[in-house]
Amino acid sequence: MAELRAGGRRRGDREWSTARRGVTAQGQASASGGVAASDGALAPDGASAPGGAARGRRWVRVLLAVLVTAAVVVPLTAAAARPRIPAPAPAALPAVTAATLERTYAAHRANAALASRMAAAHGDRHRAAAERALAAPSRRLLSFDGRGLGRAVEVFGDLAHADRVAVLVPGSDTSLDTYERFHAQAAALHDRLSRQAGQAGRAGRPGSGSGERTAVVAWLGYTTPGTISTTVLTPARAEEAAPGLRAFLTGLAAVTGPDARVTLLCHSYGTVVCGRAASRLDVSDLVLLGSPGTGAASAADLHTRARIWAARGGDDWVADVPHVSADLFGTTVGFGTDPLSPSFGARVFAAGPGGHSDYFRPGSVSLANIARIVLGATSEVTRA
Repeated sequence: MAELRAGGRRRGDREWSTARRGVTAQGQASASGGVAASDGALAPDGASAPGGAARGRRWVRVLLAVLVTAAVVVPLTAAAARPRIPAPAPAALPAVTAATLERTYAAHRANAALASRMAAAHGDRHRAAAERALAAPSRRLLSFDGRGLGRAVEVFGDLAHADRVAVLVPGSDTSLDTYERFHAQAAALHDRLSRQAGQAGRAGRPGSGSGERTAVVAWLGYTTPGTISTTVLTPARAEEAAPGLRAFLTGLAAVTGPDARVTLLCHSYGTVVCGRAASRLDVSDLVLLGSPGTGAASAADLHTRARIWAARGGDDWVADVPHVSADLFGTTVGFGTDPLSPSFGARVFAAGPGGHSDYFRPGSVSLANIARIVLGATSEVTRA
């Protein structure tokens, strides 16, 4: 996830960009005459495309080369760069309800404050500062775990009385160390929802979110894959995360009440997580943003009653990622069908000219459309 600002491609959130460059380089070294992209398919330069099967075989070979390199290099460099940071175990609390929300928030803030002090004593000032920010009195934490890369679930708005709830699922390289960028995205969405619902109310437009009370939940409830790692190209982390996402959304009903409508907003690798969890989720809408694929061949294969939406910004590098899936020695590599393709069957909406990190940028086309979906004003969503 990269910082919220207009234009440009940020290093911190190129979860597939660097891998894609490595893939291209490997392909150029191994293929005669190099390779060139055209509408997401690759063919030898100066030659006609050899067909889908040949292209698929080439990408299997290239992806395997990347996986082997990453499997050797990444664990070694990561271990050398970041020693284990001490942190307390998560606060042991009963299942949260509307009546216990404030106590839950306070307990997790206290745990974040303790984690910050432990990180500071360990000499990691960056982690200490990130956890200290989460411990601020204004923060509403449904959960917090400072161990390892860390996890946190944060609420924006009055969750107990919300009519519409948006749950954000992030992509790779989102951790406690980069959490404030995820926080900024959720905050931008909550601000847009509040303003848009208010404008609809003043204009007296029924069915446009008029008078709706909204809340946003930033769900960093899983260990996201690293930018360059074997896991970023496989569904392994998504399969680990899916049960937790299902459990969280099931428990959410005890806080919001049965009439609240929940929209799941999934970004980048987060769309793989949502794809794995979709069949058991009671949500009204599932939104795929900058998706490399969900692992499903079509929206119907997600086996959900939710409306499926998809969008990609005009400058999002995911458009260049090959939407393939292959079985390599028992491991699935790649995520298959592009959710924006007609064959997938999602409702494709406009996301404007933004890049991979711009879907929640204030004032953007994508943020306006996402807010309309969350508020149930689907007739006002501009289609791509």
